[in-house]
Amino acid sequence: MKQKAWYRCAECLETFQKWVGQCTACHQWNTVTEYIPDFVPSQKTPRSQIPKKNLSIPEFSSAHHTRLATDIEECDRVLGGGFFPDSLVLLTGDPGIGKSTLSLQIAVSVAKKIPSQTVLILTGEESVSQVSHRLLRISTEVPQNLKILSETLLESALASIEHENIGFLVVDSVQTFISVDIASGAGSISQTNAVTEQMMHFAKTHHVPILLIGHVTKAGEMAGPQTLAHLVDVTLHLEGDRFHELRILRSGKNRFGSASEMGVFQMEEYGLIEVKNPSEIFLQGRLENAVGSAIFPSVEGNRSFLVEVQALTKWTNFGYPKRSASGVDVNRLGILLAVLSRHAGVKLDSEDVFANIVGGMKISEPAIDIAIMASLISSKSKISIPSHVVFCGEIGLSGEVRNVSHLEKRLKEAEKLGFLVAVIPYSSAVFSFKTLRTILVKTVHDVKKVVEEEKW
Repeated sequence: MKQKAWYRCAECLETFQKWVGQCTACHQWNTVTEYIPDFVPSQKTPRSQIPKKNLSIPEFSSAHHTRLATDIEECDRVLGGGFFPDSLVLLTGDPGIGKSTLSLQIAVSVAKKIPSQTVLILTGEESVSQVSHRLLRISTEVPQNLKILSETLLESALASIEHENIGFLVVDSVQTFISVDIASGAGSISQTNAVTEQMMHFAKTHHVPILLIGHVTKAGEMAGPQTLAHLVDVTLHLEGDRFHELRILRSGKNRFGSASEMGVFQMEEYGLIEVKNPSEIFLQGRLENAVGSAIFPSVEGNRSFLVEVQALTKWTNFGYPKRSASGVDVNRLGILLAVLSRHAGVKLDSEDVFANIVGGMKISEPAIDIAIMASLISSKSKISIPSHVVFCGEIGLSGEVRNVSHLEKRLKEAEKLGFLVAVIPYSSAVFSFKTLRTILVKTVHDVKKVVEEEKW
């Protein structure tokens, strides 16, 4: 008996029992086409015809759980120790941020570790000569087992490597490939979804780690359907300002490790260079006794580093004061200004306020609240904060200073870098340091008093 035809939208993959001109899910016109599903259960389908599978026992063999390290410490830290076998990793970032450069460096490093297997760079954006030229710029010694394949048809690419001894695969980028099973252009939601599914199947069946490179939208988010994030095992995002040399590698999802780790790189002529001590880079060039500047000890995963928080306040020339923030949430800045005005008596209603994290770093943890507030008070009162003081604490709407996590780790990093004083919440535990002195504050009024009256 002939199988009944269904209809599917080429953009959002929504299915229909009959043809429609406009998809009711994504509201696109003329995207619904006919297709024959492999299996459609119905009330008339006998249970004996439903596919069955055998159960599997858990595999605990160490051979199947040995990670493939890249020997790039900043990258391995974010991955949780390296690439897990048969894992699918998605790397995203703004155009020109360094995604392809980082992936080539990873491919060269991995190829040196597995000389008996082939490391393949599958590119749909560049030719073989273009990738080869970039490889020579990154590394003077390219391993013999590193291969390049330029192709945009997915089925052709997979057929070409079916019988190769592939040990690691880089796909640049997933939005440039098309599958013959989907009747839409490259980069569409349906194509991206289908290509990722086939890549996932190839990784699981051949036990090959795959690094997918993906594009981002104008808002800086991962392009493609949200199901793409559920299909892959790890999502990495390379961020940074193209006007700064620093690049931050973060993990948004990691099935095999922590999703809160961060790697720091510096863009150089010959590729991305690891930054072993981010605090030194973030604090480089800081002025002594600068007004409106405070130091904050941040924590990302298992590492702590110090960043400089800057604030500038000035009388507005217009009727509506401006609020601008770079590296911190502008809405959080507005809340801190309201708390500062209500509970500390610092009026900034008629002044423009600007906040900035030096170095292009973005920090979302609330532990930075007290550092932002200290820099605002310093700028308003024109009183400089000594360069050997750090601030750490969360501010509540009632004006209280709350404790934060990993405080001891933050203070140890500050002491190691030569800081002498730390302003922390009153409710924090008692710590003992050799050279670091702590000042405990309960409310934002105490913070204001410390900044304006403390004899450091």
